[in-house]
Amino acid sequence: MAVERGQRKQQILETLANMLEKPQHEKITTAILAAKLEVSEAALYRHFASKAQMFEGLIDFIEQSLFGLINKISSEEENGLSQVRRMITVMLLFAEKNPGMSRVLIGDALVHEDPALQVRINQIFDRIESTLKQSLRIAEAQGKKNQDPEALANLLLCFVIGRWHQFAKSGFKRKPMELAQRQLVALLNDEE
Repeated sequence: MAVERGQRKQQILETLANMLEKPQHEKITTAILAAKLEVSEAALYRHFASKAQMFEGLIDFIEQSLFGLINKISSEEENGLSQVRRMITVMLLFAEKNPGMSRVLIGDALVHEDPALQVRINQIFDRIESTLKQSLRIAEAQGKKNQDPEALANLLLCFVIGRWHQFAKSGFKRKPMELAQRQLVALLNDEE
């Protein structure tokens, strides 16, 4: 039975994501990807103009997933510090549940790929930092913090990226949520 166009495109992205979950970090080529899917390389290019476009599909998934959850937190939670805690938790759990995506987020999977892909990841980081800063300003207005929201937002982003990095580089053994809640209490200088 033939696979429909939209389904094949999704199947390609899922296979690519699964390949990124292998700790040995072998370079993923279109030939290897096509072999995993049991199709020709030409069949891949009927759905994606380039390998970079395949990675763009993964980045789109990351962006939609993370910001869908982050925006939901912002709209549901009034307490600024609770927003921050929940956002950090969501970002760490996202990587834990999608190990291959953590390699995309830290740029590990993008080495030797189109530099525009890393630019997109950097834009995601900028949006995350801006959102954290906004929540920290809300906390400050609520009298919860007297720290510099800009500096703390950057520190929290670095914390998340570091946890993602440790997870990917440990072969997915060091879970992003390991000790994270206790570390957040220290970073936010706040008892839950």
